[in-house]
Order: sequence, then structure tokens, then C-alpha cells
Amino acid sequence: MTKFSELNISKSTQDSLKRMGFEEATPIQEGTVTFGMEGKDVIGQAQTGTGKTAAFGIPMIEKIDTSNPAVQALVIAPTRELAIQVSEEIYKIGYGKRARILSVFGGQEISRQIRALKNNPQIVVGTPGRILDHIKRKTLKLDGVQTLVLDEADEMLNMGFIEDINSILENVPAERQTLLFSATMPAPIRKIAETFMKNPEMVKIKSKEMTVENIEQFFVKSQEREKFDILSRLLNVQQPELAIVFGRTKRRVDELSHALNIRGYIAEGIHGDLTQAKRMSVLRQFKEGKVDILVATDVAARGLDISGVTHVYNFDIPQDPESYVHRIGRTGRAGKSGMAITFVTPREMGYLRIVEETTKKRMNPLQPPTSDEALLGQQKVAVETLAEAVKKNELNDYVQFATDLLAKYDATDLVAAALKHLTNEPDATPVSITEERPLPSRGGGGRGGYKGNRSGGNRSHGGGRGFSGGQRRSSGGSRDGRSSGGSRDGRSGGSREGGNRDRSRGGRSER
Repeated sequence: MTKFSELNISKSTQDSLKRMGFEEATPIQEGTVTFGMEGKDVIGQAQTGTGKTAAFGIPMIEKIDTSNPAVQALVIAPTRELAIQVSEEIYKIGYGKRARILSVFGGQEISRQIRALKNNPQIVVGTPGRILDHIKRKTLKLDGVQTLVLDEADEMLNMGFIEDINSILENVPAERQTLLFSATMPAPIRKIAETFMKNPEMVKIKSKEMTVENIEQFFVKSQEREKFDILSRLLNVQQPELAIVFGRTKRRVDELSHALNIRGYIAEGIHGDLTQAKRMSVLRQFKEGKVDILVATDVAARGLDISGVTHVYNFDIPQDPESYVHRIGRTGRAGKSGMAITFVTPREMGYLRIVEETTKKRMNPLQPPTSDEALLGQQKVAVETLAEAVKKNELNDYVQFATDLLAKYDATDLVAAALKHLTNEPDATPVSITEERPLPSRGGGGRGGYKGNRSGGNRSHGGGRGFSGGQRRSSGGSRDGRSSGGSRDGRSGGSREGGNRDRSRGGRSER
């Protein structure tokens, strides 16, 4: 892989990248930075998690003239969370250069943004509706823009922002550099490229470099009413460091997060009905390790970029393979391995083949763990906790108590009692989860063929394979001895909320 030091980047930017822990460029970064530094227009076809922000952020920072107070670069992003995430990363990249950056988006008081715009930011990152609002108010002047970035253009198309984007582009100087990023290239996105870009260079990341290569993918075939108990046992056995559970609807997310907390897990839900402040609070707690399990709808989790997610559980099978790839792409980041497990009811087995064709990866059936195996998983955590306490050797205040106990009781019995006390035994407290109707049948029944699939014709597929896709602390005690209020070292990331946009257009549906 190419090192950033080989890409003709200034020393201040190289120092900032080192501070961020970046040394080698990802494929999208190598291609985009090279063309971007040459002033060429670029179309980058890549998904979230491939390093897009640094790909356009580096040449953008390199071009900024910090003595010029005008807005010199504009980044358009589909959602407020992504706008915040992008502005934070560009700020880090430009730390050594001291470029001024501002994010503008709906849901935040506009007068506050107007005041901030008077401080002459050189880079503005924002959502289409709010950018257009500022243009109409004449509070955002774009006549000095030299670099324009459209981030996740296909998402902006899906959310109905295409007219706003065209209006914004008409207010930006024709003589500029344009970089467009999109996971897919539907006709309206190609039209934008043809209309507003000049001989763009194409940087395309092959599917094998996407998100599913280092993710183990399994499916669990189960009846709807069995899903939650199986999920609980899997969490006890697998002990994920950080996990995301996907549900199909808002009601599902609320019920699942409530049920997980009843069973002693530290879980929070996120969906489009939550306030902006609540969503940001939940995501911050998750990134800091204060919440171990995030329960989310597809819309809420679009573009989530959180380091350290080890497991993704698809409590409900997604309706289309694109959503599946987005979901499981929340794990297996930055070369690390991840695991994705998908629950599928017998009537939904026809959806599995579509996903396998999309990911080009065979899914493996997973036998749900038994209650005894779940208990064993918790006992192993207790053993590790006790062993770690001994290794730390911070026991001076307890040695005399231990000596007194050993005079009265057998040593094996004492250790067994300590382990029993530390073990969060699997909880069978009854929970209420409303059964969801399965997705419309693909026909054919079972794992076999179905009609009307995307490639046309009839298919049959025999065999028993199927679709598929840490350390948790319970409120009763924690693996590392801390209470549920404690935190692990958080890592940076970001999120965005596809369902709550900065303008009232309806968005994507979360029933």
C-alpha cells in the first residue's frame, strides 16, 4: 500500500495524519488524493468505511489559503450526523494548517449558524436543505468556492435532495474542482456528473475491497417467538465487545432495547422518532463503551462509523441485499475481523439466496447455544475476572480476610463461591416482544427456489445452507469490575440518521 508520505502532501498535513494514526492510504484515498492534488474532478465509487472523508479532505486542506477569509470549499452531505462526522475529520486533517471549518444542518438554531458564518469559515460542511436556506438568506456566499464535494450522492438522491443539490450547484463558480462520492451510480447521479463535472477521473473500489471480506457470516433459522431467547444465549456465549442489533421497525427497536435491559444487558435503541439530542447521546455512550449493545433500524444506522463493533445481529432479516451489506459493514472495519448473525424464520428463507449472490459469500448455519452453554459462557467471564484481579495483585486490604476464611473453609469451596458470586447467570425474566409478520414470501417455501427474483426466471436451490448476515457487562456486575455506569476507552467515529432530515420530505420509511 502507498504511504501518505509518498503522495506529495505538505508536512503539516502529514503530521496531522500521523496524529490520527494514518500512515498508509486506502485504495480510495490513494486514487482520490493523487487526482485531487492535480486539481482534477473525481468520481469515487465506494461505500462508507473505505476512508472517503480523508480521500477528499486531504487535497481540500492542501488547497485552502488560510489568509483568505472566503468560503473556499463546500461539502454537501445527506444527514446532519454525517455532516458533523465529516467536519470533525476534516478539522483533524487540517489541524496543523488551522483552517476554519463549520458544519450547518437542520435541527440546529439557524441564528447560531448565521453568527458562526460571520466568523469567515473557509470550509463549510452541510446538509442540502440548510445550505440552500443560507444561500437564500444571503448568509452563505459561495463565489469563492474552489472545491465542491458531494458525499454519498446516492443517499441524497434516495432522500429527495436532488433538486436542492442542483440549486446549490448553480450558485457555485463554474471554475472549481468537484469530487463526487457514491456507493452506486444511478442515472440521476450520472447526470449530475455529466452536467457539473469536467472530464472526471473515476476511482472505483472493487467489491472484494468492500466491507464483507473479513466478516464471518452466519444465519440462525428460528421461529419468531424463539428469537429473543436465542439472541440472549448468543450474547452470553459470544461476549461481544460492542454489538449492534438490527430491528425492522421502531416498535421492534424499542421493545428489544427494553427487553435486553430487563435481562441485564446495557442496551439503548436508536431510530428516526428520537430527538436529535437523544440520538447523539446514545451514540456517544455507545462509542465510549457505556452502552454495550446498540439496537437500531436501518435508517438510523445508515453511515454509522464506529470503531470496535465486533458483532452485528440481524434480529430481523433485511428486505434487500443492499441493506444487509450496509448493516454488516458496521463491523469488520480497518482490517479487523467481525461477525454477523442473521435470524431468519422458515418463511423468509427465500431471501437468503439473493443476499448470497450480492455478497458472493456462502453463509453458514449456526446452531443456537443451549442454556447450559450460555451459563458456561458467563462462568468463563467470571473466571477471567477473578484471574485478572489476582494478576493485578492489588489485594493487600483483603489478604487477612482471605486467611481467616481459609482457616474456616476449604479453598476450592471458597473459589467456587467467589466465581458463583461473580457469574451473571443467564436471566430468564419474561419479556414482551411483539411478533412481526414475516417478509412477503418469495415462494417455493423452505430454502429452495422462489419465483420472480431479480434476475428473472425460476431457481431452485437445495441443501441446508442459508442466509446470514464482548465483553458485555450486565447491570448486576461487570466483567472488569465496574458498574454499568463505567466506561471503556472510546474510539472516534460518527453517525448519521437517514430518517430525520433537515427538511420535511418524508425520508425513508421506518414503520
